[in-house]
Amino acid sequence: MPAQRSERSIIFLIAAVQFVNILDFVMVMPLGPDFAVALGIPMSDIGFIGGSYTAAAAVSGLAGAFFLDRFDRRSALAVAMLGLVLGTAAGGFATGMPSLLAARVLAGAFGGPATSVAFSIVADVIPPERRGKAMGTVMGAFSVASVLGLPAGLELARRGGFPAPFFAVAALGLVVAGLAIFLLPSMRGHLDAAAPPAGALSELRDLVRRPLVQLSFVTTAVVMMASFLVIPNISAYVQNNLGYPRERLGLLYFVGGLVSFFAMRAVGPLVDRFGSFQMGLVGAAVLSVILYAGFVSYVPGLPVLAIFVVFMIGMTFRNVSHSTLTSKVPRPAERARFTSIQSAVQHLAAALAAFLSARMLHELPDKRLDGMRGVAALSIGFTLVFPLLFLFVERRVAVRSAHPR
Repeated sequence: MPAQRSERSIIFLIAAVQFVNILDFVMVMPLGPDFAVALGIPMSDIGFIGGSYTAAAAVSGLAGAFFLDRFDRRSALAVAMLGLVLGTAAGGFATGMPSLLAARVLAGAFGGPATSVAFSIVADVIPPERRGKAMGTVMGAFSVASVLGLPAGLELARRGGFPAPFFAVAALGLVVAGLAIFLLPSMRGHLDAAAPPAGALSELRDLVRRPLVQLSFVTTAVVMMASFLVIPNISAYVQNNLGYPRERLGLLYFVGGLVSFFAMRAVGPLVDRFGSFQMGLVGAAVLSVILYAGFVSYVPGLPVLAIFVVFMIGMTFRNVSHSTLTSKVPRPAERARFTSIQSAVQHLAAALAAFLSARMLHELPDKRLDGMRGVAALSIGFTLVFPLLFLFVERRVAVRSAHPR
């Protein structure tokens, strides 16, 4: 019982870390018009601000693969969180495009490693048979950030100007960083289990040369491509193509986030019981159906709220299955290294998908998006591929577990 209580405390802290990290990222795009007006930034340049965070997170993820596994997990998480707090607070002091870009680069440079170390801690502490439930809990931070964080951030900006949410998230991050420093135990088990160091580059080369690791990274890229072909364009599509009112957009994301939060708590145990492939297959089926009915060939009368909620449920099945499965791929001593590269792959694939969708779409004179059918069809194509990749990875993990070296 004490061990389980300790596990719960650690999961709660890691979920809090993820909440701050995710909120820092997702609040920027909805706040874009606010700081664009305040700082004299063209509306068309808002994408550069979001992209600067993603690019920095990708680079820092690759860099972190060389050294994160060489430190106590608690110390690494504390440094990453403090850097994230500094970058977020700097956003509130921005005076123009250059200073805001610099602040977002700094936040991304520490936000990427924070995510890698956080998931490494969960994988270190929670045994495989309970890891799905734990991952579902930690990933629930995304839903909480969507349900509570985004509306609160928008209201703070309305009342106190665009710097207010940056300062609020930074203050919350400082509290969470302090809790992590003082409440998390020292985590050096991966160091004790590590082989004598043969150089960071050779260790990294050994990791990425393994077929299972390569297959896992391909799976991650396919999952992210399937998502981010559509996600950046949902808001514009439902408003301009389907006529959803702007004043109810907050309600849409509130309900979608709330549903995905409870779905994550339910899907985690299902993944533990039935496996990532079967639950990923459910997610693929749900996503394919709703992408077709809501985007490729819109069914007249289908409520936008229903489209979004079903989309979020499918994403939940897919994401929890993927995170649980890939957490079983690396060995304990290389977990942070693995998740750092995985984070970089995620960010790069997301950026590529967003860029590709932007090239495929065109804005019509009446503001509708032309080309969404092709974008959604391509997303379905990637969606149909990832269950097969889940199956291949799951089988290889099972073989390795049955014949450990």
